[in-house]
Amino acid sequence: MSWNIDELDLDAYLARVGYDGPRTPTLETLRALHRAHVTAIPFENLDVVLGRGIDLGMNALQDKMVTRGRGGYCHEHNLLFAAALERLGFRLRRHLARVRLGRDYLPRTHATLTVEVDGVRWVADVGFGGQGLVEPIVFAEGATARLGAWRWRLGREGAVWVLHEGDTELYAFTDGEPDLPSDFEVANFYVANSPRSPFIRHVLAQRTTLDARIRIEDFAPAGPAELADILRNKLGIPVTDADAAILHEKLG
Repeated sequence: MSWNIDELDLDAYLARVGYDGPRTPTLETLRALHRAHVTAIPFENLDVVLGRGIDLGMNALQDKMVTRGRGGYCHEHNLLFAAALERLGFRLRRHLARVRLGRDYLPRTHATLTVEVDGVRWVADVGFGGQGLVEPIVFAEGATARLGAWRWRLGREGAVWVLHEGDTELYAFTDGEPDLPSDFEVANFYVANSPRSPFIRHVLAQRTTLDARIRIEDFAPAGPAELADILRNKLGIPVTDADAAILHEKLG
């Protein structure tokens, strides 16, 4: 596996996220594209629950999230976003982080990014779901970001950087040895296949707007048809009726 950013259809990606602004590698472009991606492409793990695994190849990522209008989870989102940023001329690093959410012992399976703009680095993450970033945050101890009622802060514990939303620790990572495609492949395999992974046991789906997070937990579909309607029309995730029937059995 390699990053294969040249395989990305950049025009199709920008159309998918609804971005038609400047294509220069500025902070304004980074912020606008980050917001556009987060609000256009849902967070979801449906293929994992359905037992189909996750292919991180660039052609597979853009076929799923750009051509077919689906969402994805952190590896899919942030590798697609990273490819778009690099094609636009940004310099960045891909990192693997430990999700915390009240725990500090989980493996390094979350994908996130740091992006350099005019000599300043920013944490960019379009794929956390939950309480994740909507805009980048400066990669500096004590940095803060806000959007409406949401507040993010970047803390530090020695060599470990910790992203918070409000009082919640979201995830932690180090800025040491670069994480390689092979590292992401291993982490992705664990998340999509290990019986210890929460992603294979629960249906997760979320659409984020600039002032709301709309989650599958907000609804209680009475049957597969209602679930399909919620996924398609509330969360923006196209599903077949057959898949909705299987997913409905695994809700909760």
